[in-house]
Amino acid sequence: MTDQKKLNFFKVMAFIVGVALLVLTLHMVLRYGFDIHILDWWAQPHGFLYMVYLAAVVILGFDLRWGLGKMVGVMLAGVVPFLSFVVERRVSAQAQAQISARHADAGSMPG
Repeated sequence: MTDQKKLNFFKVMAFIVGVALLVLTLHMVLRYGFDIHILDWWAQPHGFLYMVYLAAVVILGFDLRWGLGKMVGVMLAGVVPFLSFVVERRVSAQAQAQISARHADAGSMPG
């Protein structure tokens, strides 16, 4: 998998998990605030999607040689509503810069 594909996988999963977390938050408000159980089925798919997000963070983080603290921080961003959207933008910009620099360095090396 190329660097760009790893980054794209992370970006897609961060967006999906962000939306999934908002739906889970809606579920909690409806269930515990209004005793409406229409989204009771949502917790399990959300958990699965979060696990895929964790895998995307690990794949990208290992490839870009992030420290454990940064990886855990990005992982935890997926548990706070709206934060995954903010962190995805920042991390994607940083990762894109790293990937571009890596490719520039590789292109400048004598063959």
